Amino acid sequence: MFAMKLNELRDNPGATKARIRVGRGIGSGKGKTAGRGVKGQKSRTGVSINGFEGGQMPLYRRLPKRGFNNPSRQSFAVINVGRLQEAVEAGRLDAAAPVTAETLVKAGVLRRALDGVRLLGKGELNVALTIEVAGASATAREAVEKAGGTLKVHGGAEATDA
Repeated sequence: MFAMKLNELRDNPGATKARIRVGRGIGSGKGKTAGRGVKGQKSRTGVSINGFEGGQMPLYRRLPKRGFNNPSRQSFAVINVGRLQEAVEAGRLDAAAPVTAETLVKAGVLRRALDGVRLLGKGELNVALTIEVAGASATAREAVEKAGGTLKVHGGAEATDA
């Protein structure tokens, strides 16, 4: 078994290719005009003619524009009640403590809370949980109340079913 030394690390032969140094003399084959040809706009520096089609209406102007990107749109982390049940059964969530976005992230049920958590109604819930989320669907609300738990919705997405 040999020990690898940091100062002996190298790329495999042929894995990297040296960049072509242009404008370094006639003998290099890329001297004088540096592969840009002779004269004209494209031989000069600071040229930006991408998208210019010789006076023809450019493609990006010929195509119809649609839609709108709402800068204040909120993005919710989505979780189903069935997933909560699995987390309680696995011992990752404490059924006695209130379930919030922070506790879900800490327990590893969600990776990140984004702008809040939205609870959806897929799956079964058999444990009475106190849940605090940013939004919940009508079916999720029914499932939580049927299991004997309470659901507190604060902010964003109200009971619109998804």
